[in-house]
Formats: sequence, C-alpha cells, structure tokens
Amino acid sequence: MAEPGVDTRTRSSVITARAAASFDPVGRSVATARTFVRDTLQGWGYSDVVDDAVVLTSELVTNAVIHAGTAADVLCLREEHGVRVEVGDRYPEREVPIQGAGNAFAPLDSENGRGLMLCSALATRWGVEYGPSRKHVWFQLDLPQRPVGTRSSGPVLPTALLPVADERVRVAVVQIDADNAVSTWNADAEALFGHRADQIVGTPLADLAAWPQTPGTGTGIAEALGLSRWEGSYGIRSNNGRVIPVYASHLRVRDSQGDPSTVCLLVRDDERAVLATPQRSPATDTGSENGAADPFEVFIGSPAPDDLDGLLQRTVERARDMLDGDAAFLLLATDDETELEVRATTGLPSARQRFARVPVEAGTGRYGSARMPAVHDDLVSLPGAVPLLSSTGMRSVVTVPLKVEGRLTGSLGVAAESAGRYSNEEALRLQFAADRIALAVESARLGELERLRRGSLSFLVEASDLLAGTLDRDQTLALMAQMTVPTLATWCAVYTIADQSADPYLSYVLHEDEERIDGLKALLSKIQPPDPVPAPGARIWAAPGRAAQQAALLTSQRELGLGSVPPVSSGIDTTLATAAAVGGETVVLPLVARNRVIGMLTLGKPSDDHFRQEILELAEDLSRRAALALDNARLYSERVANSQALQRSLLPPELPEVPGVEVEVIYRAAGEGNEVGGDFYDLFPIRDGAYGFAIGDVCGTGPQAAAVTGLARHALRLLAREGFGGPAVLERLNAAILDEGARSRFLTLLYGELWPQENGGALLKVVCAGHPLPLRLRQDGTVEPAAEPQPLLGVMEDLELFEQVVTLDPGDVLLCVTDGVTERREGSRMLGDDGLTEVLTGCTGLTAGAVAARVLRAVERFAAEPASDDMAILAMRVPGPPAS
Repeated sequence: MAEPGVDTRTRSSVITARAAASFDPVGRSVATARTFVRDTLQGWGYSDVVDDAVVLTSELVTNAVIHAGTAADVLCLREEHGVRVEVGDRYPEREVPIQGAGNAFAPLDSENGRGLMLCSALATRWGVEYGPSRKHVWFQLDLPQRPVGTRSSGPVLPTALLPVADERVRVAVVQIDADNAVSTWNADAEALFGHRADQIVGTPLADLAAWPQTPGTGTGIAEALGLSRWEGSYGIRSNNGRVIPVYASHLRVRDSQGDPSTVCLLVRDDERAVLATPQRSPATDTGSENGAADPFEVFIGSPAPDDLDGLLQRTVERARDMLDGDAAFLLLATDDETELEVRATTGLPSARQRFARVPVEAGTGRYGSARMPAVHDDLVSLPGAVPLLSSTGMRSVVTVPLKVEGRLTGSLGVAAESAGRYSNEEALRLQFAADRIALAVESARLGELERLRRGSLSFLVEASDLLAGTLDRDQTLALMAQMTVPTLATWCAVYTIADQSADPYLSYVLHEDEERIDGLKALLSKIQPPDPVPAPGARIWAAPGRAAQQAALLTSQRELGLGSVPPVSSGIDTTLATAAAVGGETVVLPLVARNRVIGMLTLGKPSDDHFRQEILELAEDLSRRAALALDNARLYSERVANSQALQRSLLPPELPEVPGVEVEVIYRAAGEGNEVGGDFYDLFPIRDGAYGFAIGDVCGTGPQAAAVTGLARHALRLLAREGFGGPAVLERLNAAILDEGARSRFLTLLYGELWPQENGGALLKVVCAGHPLPLRLRQDGTVEPAAEPQPLLGVMEDLELFEQVVTLDPGDVLLCVTDGVTERREGSRMLGDDGLTEVLTGCTGLTAGAVAARVLRAVERFAAEPASDDMAILAMRVPGPPAS
C-alpha cells in the first residue's frame, strides 16, 4: 500500500548501483546509518543531495530502531537522475501517522510523524509500502539540473553584433614553470610579439611584462601567476621594444609528476572578447540601426545562476570594464536588510574584505543610503562615505542598488583612482545593468541559502548526536571545538565558568593548524577573557587581534635590536608570534544553560577575514546545544563525585595488620561508576589480641543495597566492641535490618572472631547466616567447609544462631567469598561450589594474596562477558614453618 496522496516511484528507472546495510535496534545505529548513507552518496559523487539524504535517513532510522523497536534495513539505489533511499523495519502493523480525511499530518507538537513531514518537505518523491513481514519508507532525491560541458553560455547574436577582428585572431599560449620562467611559447606568441621560442624559453615572464603590476590593484605579475585562476590586462614587450597591450587568462595546473605550472592565454587587448565578454555601449533601443547593444550584454557569459560566487565575480569584472573603472565591488543585503555584506570585488584587496559588513544607512543626505544610486566625485572631500574604499587610493565612485520587486537585495559599485570620473549618465548605465542582473543574483543567493540551511540541518543533527553521546566534560569540550574547526572557523577557544562568582577559565583551544595551538593558547592566556554576557547572538571581540598585533610588533622590535618596547607589550612573550593568524574577526557566543551563563564559545578567522551571517547563525544554534551538553556533563560529574564520596564512606578503612596471619581482600562492585554495592567485607580489632571479620551480601546491587551494607558494617563494629558474641551480634543486626521497614533487604553474612595463637596457629569462631560456606585448605591439599549453614538475616524476627570453632594450623588457608564468585555464569554453566573447591585445591603453598588473585582470575576467565554481580573475596592464611 502506498501513502495516500503521494505518487509512488515506478520501478522503470535504470538502477546503476546499489548499497545496503542492516542496523540493530540500538541508539548508536542511527549515527552508523547516517555515516553509511553519507559515505555511499559521496562515493557516487552525489554530494549535492548528501545533506538532505542524511537528515531523512536519520529520522526514518530513528523511527525504526527507537520507536518501532526493530532492526532497520537501509538500501541506497543510484539512478540516472538521482538517488532513492529505502528504510525498512520489521513492524508492518505500525500505522502511518496521518489523520483526518485530508491526510493531514500529526500536529507539530506531536512526538511522531516528523520523519514523514521531512520527507514531504525535502524529498522529490516519497512513499510508504507494506509487505507481509516488513514496512519501508522510501524517498527520491533528484540531482539539480546542471549544464553539461560548460559553466557559461550566451545567446545567439546577429553577425552585426559580433566582435570585430582586424585580422586573423591569434591566441598566444605561454606556459610558465614553477620558477615563473617561460617553458612553452607557441607560434601565435611568436607572431604577436616577434620573439622566437628558442630566445624566450627560460626567461622569466616578469622580464617581458611592461608593467610591474596590474593597474589599480596591488597584485603583481608574479603574484598573479601564483593564483589558481586569474584574468586581467597588462603589456608584453615585443622584439622591437614596443609594448603590446594584452588581455590574459591564467590557469594554474600541475603535470603528472605533481610539479606546478601556469598556462597563460594571451590576446590583443582589443580582442579580449575571445577570452572575456566584450564591453558594449549603452543604447535606449537595442534594435537601433547603429547596432548598439543592450548594456546588459556586458554580463553575457556569466556562470550558471546556481554558481553564486562565480556570478558575482563575473558581474563586478564586467561592471568595471563597462565603466572603464579601476575597481568594482558587489555587496549583498542580509536577511533583515540592515547591513550589506561584501561578496565580490575586483581591483581591491578582496581577501581582507570578503564578508565584511557595512550598514545600509550610512548617514544622512544624498550619499547616506545604499537604497539609492549615488555618485561620489571625490572621496578625499568625503572621508568615510564608502567605508569599503578607505585606504585603497580610489577617488571617485558610483554605486547603485540591486532591487527585486522593490526590495533591496544588494549594491553594485565601480570606482576609479582619479577624481570626477563618473556622472549621472554612468550611474544610469550601471543601474540599468544592475536591474537586469538583480533577479539572477537574488535567485542564486536564495539557492545558496537553501543549500546552506539544509547543510546546517545535517550538521546540527550529527552535532546533537555526538554531544548527546557523552557525559564526560573534557570530551564534550573537545567535541565542541572539533565540530567548529575548520567547518565554521579557523580557530576556537572555549571558556568555562565554574560558578557565578568565578572568572571565566580558558578550558580548551583548537586551531586548524596544530602547530599554532600552543601559541594561540599562550596568547589567549595573556589577555582578559570576554565578559560573560547572557545576551544571545555573536558579538565582536577585538582583544585577540590587538594582542596578536602587539606580539608581532614586539618580536619585530627585538629582532631589530630596538631595545625598549611599549609597556603594553611587556607581558607578551615573543613566542606568541606564532599566533599571528589571529588577525581576522573574532566573535564570542555565550553558552547559556538553564538560564545561567556557563561559559563562552570563541571563534576566530585569520588575516582580517569576516564571518558570514549564516555561519554565525549556525554557530549560535550549535552553542545552545553545546551549552546544554556541557551543563549535563557538569551535573553528571558532580553527581558521580558525590556518589563516589558517599560510597567511599561505606568502605572500611585500611585493613589492620594481624600478627601471625596473612590477610588479602579483593572487592569488585557491579555497575559503571559504582565503588560499593550489595557485597561488603570488614576486618577490625575488637580488643587486645582479638579481631572481628565479616563478609556479606545484601540482596540486589547499586545504591539501595549499598545503604544496607553501611548499616551492617557499622553495626557489626559497634556491637562487637561492646563485648557481644557472634550470635548476639547477628541477632541484633537482624533486628536493626527489620526496623528499616520497606527499605530493608535480605542479608547473608559470614561473621567471625579471630585469635592468633602463640604456637603459630589461629583460633576462629564463625557464624554463617545464609552465606556461602567458608572453605578451609589444609597443607596436604584437602579442601573442606569450615562451618554449617544457618538462617539469613532480614527475614525472621526470632533467630537462633550458634557459633562454630575453627582452628587454622600453620600453612592452612580460610577462603570466604560472596555468591558473585560461586554464581559466575556463562550460558547454562556455573562455577559453583565444586568449581571453587577445584580452584582452591590448586592453591596449596600459596600466600593469601596469591590465593585471592587466583580465585579472581578463575572467575574472570570463566565467561567472556563482564561480571554482572558484586564480588568480594577474603583470604586468610597462617604462614607455615620456613622450609629447611
């Protein structure tokens, strides 16, 4: 049966690959299933749909292994145009969580049905199918449509509008080796520049370049050759000394040996249309007789709309060329339209300015808002009018808004190094082009946001799973940092606050370059931590950047031997120069859990980089989850510490030394984090020459049983030291246990009194109240019970107990254990009394410590699984005469 109202997937699609896996009905299977799907799709090259598939798989596998409580079968099918994932469980009777005649989903606050809601929101197609023994939910994710074989294209143009070439178009192909020397010089290069290949090969290209750097930028020829891709204009000196302007396209490659080189395609600058879109003149009538083209044709050949970065970069380059400017920039508006974010520049130091933010309303008056076109004749007379151009040498600038349906989506600007270059006419030309490109930019921006949000959802799903998988504080801190570096930031520091009166403490530091971690940690330890402000959201923290600059300045001064240094730098060691990467934007996010600031998450970028708004929003979501995980780890650690302190108080102090008797005790409490359970032991002096000993087992394990062990151990000591004999001690203890009412528990107990004898033996008086009988090992290897069974404690009010006298001769051993030893199981097998007797028989001549250790080893080796019951072993031995 298929999900009502949903088109089921036909089986006619060609399946080119499949991968399947089954997962057990345990919580950790959800993370394993996510990893399986992610690795499978990435291996198939389907990275575009990985995030959506991971989120949907996580929800559906959770429904199977957690809610349905069955194993989950995951099947991935690769098809021609996408991928199909099926998640099946073994619970076909389970109803699909829909309701009403309209097939409406369960309410948003419902605890079930969310997996199918996500399928409806994210999948191209989906459905639910039932079989006789299983049910499975499937979803189909189609790959995005992409042009094949090209990233850019343009419309068919009339012949009259094609670029004009005076002669045969020649494209010089020049290859530059790793030393920036020419290694290949083709025939067109010889024809264009007059140099023969044998004259040029081995000559640095910089020797032929007419200009030391591209006009309007700080990028020299050598730097341009080192970039992975570059386009621009410069000059090449011909063989007669004349400078030939060229337009160049550089591509960085490497050969089969891995050696890098740069391939340069060069054409005459007036033939740049061969490598780049030609510059056109504006016209009000695109169909006019003079053949003038639409000013938007400067943008023809831009990358595909879903390639936002490429589209923006091509846009600013064409805008610069259209107005013959020295630089251009494009900014996109944030979601609330209060700020503009730098996304593409040309002719400006873009590496330092990318993702920098400026306000939409910069001031009052004609030049104060990015919502209107503006022409600045001379920035020298208007300092700060365009903050992006400060200290760049640009004098005049024209800016126009990008608007879609009247809403501001960005700003496009072109600048020149000379004053008075632009008028309202250029502003109109640029505005007309901006209006034509705005819709494509907004469409690509929304597509990028959608991909980021889906990737963010996948990231948060896995982050939440990792954080929920540990209650260890140190591991939680490490996970917080490792999830942010390098996915969200270049470096990360976590500050924690122990209590409201304590200062923030630097708890963890991580940098994507491990060699910088120590320097970064030293730098942050020298400055005041950020204030623990509970206000949500990220805030700028400038202190690390200033400290890094001061450290670098101090290092330079000392290297130059300048002697004195500024007082503010005197506390910063020169080794902090390794933290120079802390030069970009640094933000602080509060870690708030249960209405209390428990720390701060600090994220940093290098080299004046800035954080994207979407990254900060994702970091804020992560910080909320991380804060709760960190606080849970703190609470768990406090609970464990308190529990361990209480448990240690129930354990006996250090055992006394008994003259003439070897004593060894081994104790193991069942359960993680438990130091005391239902089993207990004790050995204590009663009076001169007499010692009391006990080994017991309270019904059950854990804290409830441990509470009774504390009562029993302290009561035994008190009653024995009051002079009561063994039976009287146990009868009074029985009454005390029954007085506990509902909290009382059954108790088996072996209690005895020990008197070392002057002749080398020992006299014991024992009472065995429902406990496994003590075993006596003689020197000849025989093993026999040393007492008779009597009723256990905590059941009947009136007990008639008696004590038995046991004499240990030199060399004899008395072994006392709890039922955690004798009832050790593996399947239907049990160690039992016979097995323990057999182990003890082989211990003749061993010390008390060796006997206890051998018994423990036998118990551990009896079964592969860890012991599930508490266990106590008490061995006492009277040393034999020394061997002659």
